[in-house]
Amino acid sequence: MMLQTRLLGPAEIPRSLLERSRLRAGFELEYPFESHWMRVGAHVLHYIDEGTGPVLLMLHGNPTWSFIWRRLVRELSDQFRVIALDHLGCGFSERPRQDLYTLARHIDRLCSFVSALEISGITLIAHDWGGAIGMGCAARIEKRFDRFVLMNTAAFPSRRIPLRIAVCRIPVLGTLGVRALNLFSLAALKMAVTRPLPPAVAAGLTAPYDSWNNRIAVQEFVRDIPLAPSHRSYATLSDVEQSLERFRDRPVQFIWGMRDWCFSPVFLEEFKRRFPRARVREIDSAGHYVFEDAPAEVIEACREFLSGTAGE
Repeated sequence: MMLQTRLLGPAEIPRSLLERSRLRAGFELEYPFESHWMRVGAHVLHYIDEGTGPVLLMLHGNPTWSFIWRRLVRELSDQFRVIALDHLGCGFSERPRQDLYTLARHIDRLCSFVSALEISGITLIAHDWGGAIGMGCAARIEKRFDRFVLMNTAAFPSRRIPLRIAVCRIPVLGTLGVRALNLFSLAALKMAVTRPLPPAVAAGLTAPYDSWNNRIAVQEFVRDIPLAPSHRSYATLSDVEQSLERFRDRPVQFIWGMRDWCFSPVFLEEFKRRFPRARVREIDSAGHYVFEDAPAEVIEACREFLSGTAGE
């Protein structure tokens, strides 16, 4: 479903969002990019848009935001137009309290966002939930997407869920842990990496999720993991899975932190089965946040893929 969209000028941006985007204390040098906003449907999404050239569309997962792509934005915007979106409820985007955080609605918003920017020839670069959302969008507006780089993600149903995430889905207890104590975001600072994060990076990763209200999307992403056909997002994810076959012969690259306990190498093997011609970069020393544990290798792999598949 396409939603009405409108790019927002400075005077139209909700004051609360504008002020939040300016509060970058502790990580301002890590994330120096100019903010942009678009109204998609009834709500406002934040994104960064750096450089010119072929389009790279970068999509984050949970509990992250466009901040995770900062190194790739700096390194690749000399040759590419790099667009990194904050999903609804994340980063500097709006945080409505309505039930708007299902996979289908994230895909609706992304399709509308991409169409409004009138971009094509897109290379999707996605991590975690960004994979399912991005591949869902590509299936709906296929002609706009050319290439795919997927990192520690899934785009198909699975019954695998780590106990530490399953606990966050327990009614009341999970809500208190995720919303009141911020345990999901704080735990990720240690559990999603194999080496300690610098203070500025830890500050940047957690800054948008500093209160009960600001953690709604973190909780809703956890709640939206579809483990059974009765789940609200199972059918949507199954549709995404069925669409993968259409991209079997497109240029695809997988960059995988092999020490990821969430999207373990089992998920990579499933992707490799579906995309036997894909390029694969396995990084043995990296965990779920592969871009934090091995940034130089991730950038190198992206550059090699982008130059090696130009024009395909």
